Amino acid sequence: MEFQCHGGRAVVDALLRELGSLESVRLAEPGEFTRRAFENGRIDLTEAEGLADLIEAETESQRRAALRLAEGGLRRQVEDWQNQVLQLSARAEATIDYADEDDVTSDPLLSRDCGALASELGLWLDRPRVEPLKDGVRVVIAGPPNAGKSSLINAIAGQERAIVTDIPGTTRDHIEVPLSLSGVPILLTDTAGLRETDEVVEQIGVARAQSLVDSADVVIWLGEPDGAPAHRQLVLVHARADLPDRSHVSPGSIPVSSKTGEGLMTLLERVGELARSLLPGEGAIALNRRQAAGLADAWTALNRASVAKDSVLLAEELRSSRSAFDRLTGRAGVEDVLDALFGRFCLGK
Repeated sequence: MEFQCHGGRAVVDALLRELGSLESVRLAEPGEFTRRAFENGRIDLTEAEGLADLIEAETESQRRAALRLAEGGLRRQVEDWQNQVLQLSARAEATIDYADEDDVTSDPLLSRDCGALASELGLWLDRPRVEPLKDGVRVVIAGPPNAGKSSLINAIAGQERAIVTDIPGTTRDHIEVPLSLSGVPILLTDTAGLRETDEVVEQIGVARAQSLVDSADVVIWLGEPDGAPAHRQLVLVHARADLPDRSHVSPGSIPVSSKTGEGLMTLLERVGELARSLLPGEGAIALNRRQAAGLADAWTALNRASVAKDSVLLAEELRSSRSAFDRLTGRAGVEDVLDALFGRFCLGK
């Protein structure tokens, strides 16, 4: 039964009070309908996660990625892997149980087939994850003090988000600015200048800045190229390019002036290219951290199975792989994540 209520909130509240006074009637818990569908086997955990992501989607790319999960894209793929592992397990058990029978020979291709399936899983693990699509690609602006980091983030954001002075160490904590570059979600972060210092508060800021650089998806470095961090997604910027003493540009660096706007578009285009390379492809199924961890467990077990010298050990690794897939789909060992997941849903959904 469905009620369509006219009027304001008071009418809805009155109706809920009347319904609540009936025996065996209560408000549904957040995500209760979806949880019941999961617990009754109508959907698996990956589809439930897709529905949660779909409810929270704010961009078209997020909506499409969530829909692929909610419609069972990953579930169907995992079912195919599970069937393959089950067949491998049957072959392993046959080798163990009937090794002495004249009409049953050993299976010399079993290890090879385990390795082939592990390789397929490894390709999936190398795919871009869904977190940058959901949370934004983490782009960190880093460099020594007074390199122009805060001026740059203000120029990109189009407003004064960071305090700018000529005093070294002005920025003590990081400042985050969410942006969209041609539809790509970006979380741009200004950090404290990286340098040795005896000032206690600044030391904390420098430590946080270094941690942010280490965990960044893309690093924009405003400093001498030879002092840049070792990062696979690094953009070298020759800041304050409008100043007379900054006319020499190091090879590979993008000359940028936060004051005149010179080079800003070139910089943003480069950052956008790197950011897009970290996002799932159009129509691709993107794994979240939990799903990737489950898949990695299955991959590890299959790799061990492919090099096992004993049939019993090989069969045991295949059993571990099946258990990992069960955790991935929610058939086993996921009670600790269910409350957190369904708590993201609105009432009843």
